[in-house]
Amino acid sequence: MVPISKNRRRLIPVFRAVIEVAFIVFLFYSNLLMGEFTRANGYGKSLTFALYDIFTWTNFIIAMISAFIGYVVFEYLRKRL
Repeated sequence: MVPISKNRRRLIPVFRAVIEVAFIVFLFYSNLLMGEFTRANGYGKSLTFALYDIFTWTNFIIAMISAFIGYVVFEYLRKRL
């Protein structure tokens, strides 16, 4: 087994945080995409139209804020338990 250097060991929590935040953002956008097809499924509605409709700056800001809140809550619970 190859030992991990000290610099790399310090970056592991950052990598884990980025992965967890990205996963929460992925779940947010997948939920929005499912909502587009169940709630507003009109004639001629395509996947590209739905993607164009959900990828806005407002949705991105909401996703990032909720992802950071989710990350902080899960880290708190992980250290608490």
